[in-house]
This record gives sequence, structure tokens and C-alpha cells, in this order.
Amino acid sequence: MPLIHIAGVVKYYPAPQPLRVTDLSVAASDRIVLSGLDEGAAEMFVHLVTGAAVPDEGAVIVSGRNTRDIRTDTEWLTSLDQFGIVTRRAVLLDALSVAANLALPITLSIDPMSADVRKRVEDDARDVGLPADALDRLVNALSDLDRFRLHLARAVANGPQLVLLEHPTATLPPADATQFGQTLRAFAERRGFGFLALSNDEAFAKATRARRLRLESPSGQIKDSSGFLGRLGLR
Repeated sequence: MPLIHIAGVVKYYPAPQPLRVTDLSVAASDRIVLSGLDEGAAEMFVHLVTGAAVPDEGAVIVSGRNTRDIRTDTEWLTSLDQFGIVTRRAVLLDALSVAANLALPITLSIDPMSADVRKRVEDDARDVGLPADALDRLVNALSDLDRFRLHLARAVANGPQLVLLEHPTATLPPADATQFGQTLRAFAERRGFGFLALSNDEAFAKATRARRLRLESPSGQIKDSSGFLGRLGLR
């Protein structure tokens, strides 16, 4: 059973045309870059997958359950826990240290921080390429690339089944986008998680070595754009 199955979805929102997805299945172990969505469409796509919004037509099935059937806040939070989300819309606390921001998804006891939590924070920082000497700096001192590395580490902190990335490199130059794609690939391999990245960034997509799909608008059809080598997992 796929973790996500989207069938015949149409969602109207403030845009010239609705978001349409005719058929898409994503397993928890998949590593996919999906292009063809602008920032507004990507945000709505994430809302649909996480159950924050429901489609006007069609169905979004997550772990075998239609998101329309989520009735309570508790049920929604349980469904949401299956996903880690990397987005510029997520809040980082700039007045706190990088270490504190990394610890917050794990515990509210950050001052003082226990030795166990500090060790976990250090491991997470290392695995996403954050320099060790950055941990005790304020978040507002980080580069844009390192801010997204921080977002990624926080998204994976509680062991989600799949990480959703929403245009993670839209503000990064190509060299940094490539580095972030390499970071995502290495982190996913080390921790064993799948991801679905919504991105039109060619440098990032190549660096992830993920399967590449494209959403054709306005038909909503999904096309495989990986090429022959990509479909064999050799790209």
C-alpha cells in the first residue's frame, strides 16, 4: 500500500487555474522530485497531503485512509506525524541558538539541555552538514543554505515516514542548491527515510539522484522525466 495515493484531485484556490493531479502514488521509501508546481500550488499540494485542506474533487488517501474522514484534531495530528515538512513557511526562532532550535522538536527542556538531547542535536547537525561551531550561534547568523539544513534536521527529528520539501532551494544560488540536494541525498541514505520534493530547480534535482516526475498543467497528468538511467536508479 502506498503511503500517499492521489486520485482525480481538483482543488480550487486563489490562482488562475485549479490544482489538478490525476494519479500519483508515493511509498514511504520513495525518493522523488516532482516539478511543475509554482509556490502557491506546492503549498496547496502539501496542505492536501497533510489533511490541512481537502480536495474539491477526487481523493487523497494517506495510509489507506481518505483525508476527508479525518474528524478530530487528534486524528489530524496523528496523520500529520507521518510527515516531516521542509518549507520556508516554517518558523525558526532566530533569537535562540541553532542547538536550541534543533532540540525543540524533541523536548521543551532546552535550558539547560540534557546531555542526551545535546548528543542527539550534535548528531543531527553533523548529518545535515551544519558545522559544529554553529550550534551555539544564534539562528539569524546562519547562511540561507545552513538555514535549510536546519529545517531539514528539524523535519526528520521525530522519525517521519516521508519528508515533504516545498521549493527548498528557491532562494539559493545553483551551487548552494546542488549542495542542499547532496545533503538531502546523503541524509536520506544515512537515516533511511523517503522524500517527495516539490521543486523546479534542475541543479537540486540532479544532486538528489531521486526519481524525477513532472506535473503537467492544466491536465494534472504525472510524467516521468527521469530518463532511462534515472529509471534504473543510475542517474
